Amino acid sequence: MGVRGLIALAAAGAVAAKAAFDASRAEDARATLLHPPGALHDGGFAARCVKCGKCIEACPYQALRAAPFEAGALSGAPAIDARSQACRLCADFPCVAACPTGALAPVGSREQVRMGVAVIDEDLCLSYKAMRCEVCYRACPLIDEAISISYGAREGDSIHAVFAPVVNAEKCTGCGLCVERCVVSEPDCAIRIEPST
Repeated sequence: MGVRGLIALAAAGAVAAKAAFDASRAEDARATLLHPPGALHDGGFAARCVKCGKCIEACPYQALRAAPFEAGALSGAPAIDARSQACRLCADFPCVAACPTGALAPVGSREQVRMGVAVIDEDLCLSYKAMRCEVCYRACPLIDEAISISYGAREGDSIHAVFAPVVNAEKCTGCGLCVERCVVSEPDCAIRIEPST
């Protein structure tokens, strides 16, 4: 094999490595995309969404944005960045009404929405460090249903109590209001949404 053959082989290897890296980044981006209320599960949303942007235009709170290029095949599809603007669970769900393809199925009430589930990082959450916060609890539209407060003594401390938020996965809508309002930002937000679509 000559010098040209080695260069061609190295270039092909570099292209293959870059493609594999990009594919893994796209998979990570797709796994964290939070889609609007009514988004079909089990691939139905991705199969039906034509990325027309009508739901994005219909959102009165500008919570919906086009997914970034890193989302691969879902780039351009509606997504919510809960940290910057969470879903407000509008009573009439204008995003669902605007969808022309049925990628967003009708939702009866905000209690029936299942965009994802909030997950609390107990290592970052102030409440689990016995610093009273309760911001996520107070921001939750389904207060005492989707997020409740567990009261108890702090381990190894007979003076201080812990008022820790607890997420009920059966009731959580995944709207992200808890994420938007979380006061912790370093090194990361203390609560995140694991999308269900």
